[in-house]
Amino acid sequence: MSIKDRETRCREIRVKAVCGKGRKFSQVTHTINPPHTPTSILGAWVINHEYEAVKSSDGVEVVGTYDINIWYSYDKNRKTDVAKETISYVEVVPLSYLDPKHRASTVEVSAVATQDPNCVEANVSSSGGGVTIRVEREFKCEVVAETTVCVVVCEGGCDDFDEKTTDFSGEGDFEDLDPDLLDDELD
Repeated sequence: MSIKDRETRCREIRVKAVCGKGRKFSQVTHTINPPHTPTSILGAWVINHEYEAVKSSDGVEVVGTYDINIWYSYDKNRKTDVAKETISYVEVVPLSYLDPKHRASTVEVSAVATQDPNCVEANVSSSGGGVTIRVEREFKCEVVAETTVCVVVCEGGCDDFDEKTTDFSGEGDFEDLDPDLLDDELD
């Protein structure tokens, strides 16, 4: 097939598509210094999580904040109080895939917290004056941009499609489908 034949049988179409993907799980440790010296930790939780995604040269940056609340006892377990601190963070999510042919001027990024920040451990610090908190979080990011796809053009057009009968009723035989394969495709 000559180049001229190929050009007449293929078309390049500019589309908006997912051109990059990435995922990152992380654990971070924060030290909170409540106004009273804690005796024991009665509870710790993370609330008010807010974030946004921005494109960076290393992937996608997730910039956000959350509040850590610590319910603790002090004065030899005779009194309790709640300490609150707002944490700011920047999480760089590397892209495991990025289409090199995307148009950089059209990039839109998004992030989804597949695991919102969650306190998995809270202890009185070894110095006794503060509380160390371990927080887990995970993000999945996508980069959407304009890119070019190549499609094959039917010689003579697609007029014959209207004349054919196609059954779209959904009454097909799906017993032979492997559900594990379908789940993998959704990730």
